[in-house]
Amino acid sequence: MLKETFVKLASAYTDDNLLINELWEEIEAAHSAPKRHYHTLKHLKNLLYQLEAVKDQIQNWEAVLFTLYYHDIVYNPLKDNNEEKSAELAAARLSALAVPAGLFQLCKQQILATKRHLPDADPDTNYFTDADLSVLGQDWHVYSAYAEGVRKEYSIYPDLIYKPGRKKVLQHFLQMDRIYKTDHFYKMLETSAKRNLQQELDGL
Repeated sequence: MLKETFVKLASAYTDDNLLINELWEEIEAAHSAPKRHYHTLKHLKNLLYQLEAVKDQIQNWEAVLFTLYYHDIVYNPLKDNNEEKSAELAAARLSALAVPAGLFQLCKQQILATKRHLPDADPDTNYFTDADLSVLGQDWHVYSAYAEGVRKEYSIYPDLIYKPGRKKVLQHFLQMDRIYKTDHFYKMLETSAKRNLQQELDGL
C-alpha cells in the first residue's frame, strides 16, 4: 500500500520509473534501518490510514502525501536537526521529480512543523501534525509499544539521562490546553492521549 501510493503520487510528475523506484527504495531503506524502532514503515502506514480518514478535509492531498513519506526520512536521535535535514532532502527529491516549487515548499513547511507540533495557519499542516501524534491516543498496548520503541531508539542514553528528558516531553504534552489542533483528532483522541501520557509518566 505504501509503495503503490508513492508510485502513483510520483508518477503524476514524471514517467521516469527508474527514478521513482530509486526514490521509493531510499524511503524504504531509511525507515527500515536497524536502529529504528518507532519511526518505521509501520509509522508511515498508520499515518496514511489516519490521513485517509480526513482526506476530504485536506486541501492539497499530494503535498501532504509527500510530507508523509519524507518527514522522518532523516532520523538520528543524537541530532536536533532531523526535521531540517528531512525537509532539505524532500526538496531535493521533489525537485528531481519536477514537482512545482510551490508544492515542495509547502511540503518543507509541513515537515518543519513536526518539530514542535504547534497550531499552524495552514489547516493541512494541522491535520498532518495531528496524524503524526495519533499514536498518543491509541489503545494502551499500542501506545506502550510506541513508548518502548522510542526508548530503544534512544538506547545509547542510560535511564539517568533518558528518563528526565522523557518526563519533560510528557509533561510538555500534558500541559497543553489541547494536544490536537483539529476537531477530528481532538474529539477522537485527546482524552485517551492524556491518559496514556500520564500513565507513562507515572511509570517513569
